Amino acid sequence: MLRASDPDLPNTAAALRRELKARNLVRCTSYEHELSSAEIPSVLYAEDTYQNHGNFYPPAYRRILANPAWRARLNKAYTASARIPHQHSRTRRELDTATSSDALLMSIFCAPGTLRSKRLQSLLNLGPKPHLTFGHRTRIPLTGGYDDRTEADLQITTADQTLLIEAKLTETGFQTARPALLARYPAFESTFDTARLPRNGRNDFLGYQLIRNILAADHHSARFALLADSRRPDLHEQAFRIFAAVNAAGLRSRLHLITWQELAATLSKPLQHFLATKYGIAAHG
Repeated sequence: MLRASDPDLPNTAAALRRELKARNLVRCTSYEHELSSAEIPSVLYAEDTYQNHGNFYPPAYRRILANPAWRARLNKAYTASARIPHQHSRTRRELDTATSSDALLMSIFCAPGTLRSKRLQSLLNLGPKPHLTFGHRTRIPLTGGYDDRTEADLQITTADQTLLIEAKLTETGFQTARPALLARYPAFESTFDTARLPRNGRNDFLGYQLIRNILAADHHSARFALLADSRRPDLHEQAFRIFAAVNAAGLRSRLHLITWQELAATLSKPLQHFLATKYGIAAHG
């Protein structure tokens, strides 16, 4: 059984969500959009008749529409349509929501010039000619000869390496899992010092998503990076505790936590302006 997060961690997710809602309630008046029926409404942007979409950096959105594989990612389902008036009038997508970490990720990495940035290449330790796959399903062996297919928000591959990326923005945490669930992974106990992994009062392991990401990175000899906002110390704390519980120094060296603010510092000025206006992500570093 999975649970959302550790109740003892500070709830900076709610504070950031309130900030982004307030920013976008002002910004959305210039774009096609809808509002949820909550006391503090959520903004869902929509594509207009000219194929503009307020939830995306415009040059990135044009490239997304021109790439069939990237465009398919836009169809990721939105699960809270019941909170939207006239909910049956059109199909809403998760990447329409103003707080979507996937939309933020695509606005950055699909933007022209992002992957040519020397500062970004250095930050992410990328080799030449990187290839992007959004929503990549990675394989993790399970007991009994079965596989778990966990999703990486972004996989970046080059000739000699693979980087798996998990993107977080206002999500509450990394989920929790009962010990029996993690016992299905044969590599779990050899990969982690399980006594050091954080748990909650029910003895469930915290950070199930990160644990699976790390198991996937180990199985595929890949690197793993968590992208999170500098305003989310709760996510940083939990990630570092899980990284520290990895047994092998070689695998630990392939695990990274990078903030959106650090990433923003490597990007073009127009894209930095978009991130600062829409998300309050000011470049650091």
